[in-house]
Amino acid sequence: MAFYRVTFNENHRFATVYNYGCTLHSPFCSYKLRSGAGGRPGLAYPPPRRFLSDEEIRTVLRTLPIEQLFFMGGEPTVAPSLPELLRFAREELGVRTNLGHTNGSLLPLPCLDAANVGFKAWSETLHRELTGQPRALIYDNFRRAFDAGMELSANMVFVPGLVDLEELLGLAGFLAQLDRNIPFHIMGCIPVPGQPFRRPTEAEMTAAENAVRTLLPQVRGSRLSPEDALTLAGRDDRFQVRVVAGEPLPFAAQESGRSA
Repeated sequence: MAFYRVTFNENHRFATVYNYGCTLHSPFCSYKLRSGAGGRPGLAYPPPRRFLSDEEIRTVLRTLPIEQLFFMGGEPTVAPSLPELLRFAREELGVRTNLGHTNGSLLPLPCLDAANVGFKAWSETLHRELTGQPRALIYDNFRRAFDAGMELSANMVFVPGLVDLEELLGLAGFLAQLDRNIPFHIMGCIPVPGQPFRRPTEAEMTAAENAVRTLLPQVRGSRLSPEDALTLAGRDDRFQVRVVAGEPLPFAAQESGRSA
């Protein structure tokens, strides 16, 4: 697994480098919207025809007038060359480095300025059920990254009847103990092929956001349909990008390095 595409957003002056593969197997991962690949670890969508070399990535990044560089996946930290590309971005390009999303399993990292961490659950039993990993691995890494001074944001997918309000509030309480100003994004579950999970209702989303705001002031929510998730470029110019290296985007939406 490695990087296979680089995109550029001219309006916001950032580039995004994409990795294929993941360390977890979340059954409601929105990447499955592209292929309905079920719950197979690291295979939420078809593999690219070829991967980019590190030199190809460095060469194209040197030509772009960027202020930020994002890495995304799958899970971008599984790419062996990520540490070297972070160093290159920090020391040669002089740009801000950010994991557009990560499951937090390898935080913190040298030369990484910021990360948007997707938590799967708060309770130990559910976390192991959904990820196959202990909760402490992710939560302790987040704490270490916070202590190291990294700028952090968090998100959790709200899955009615599974990852419910109790899970959201558990994570919110953990974040509040670190810093009440950590941004928290409640992501309404996007139904994916082959899975039974439904999207929250508008009333459920509002209730969840209001409850979490009793602990954290910087809370936002999103409740996307599958069609919304695949056509983000028409709703937000952060997602209006062009491919500058690697394969073209395989669907109608254009993606940025930031979570929707």
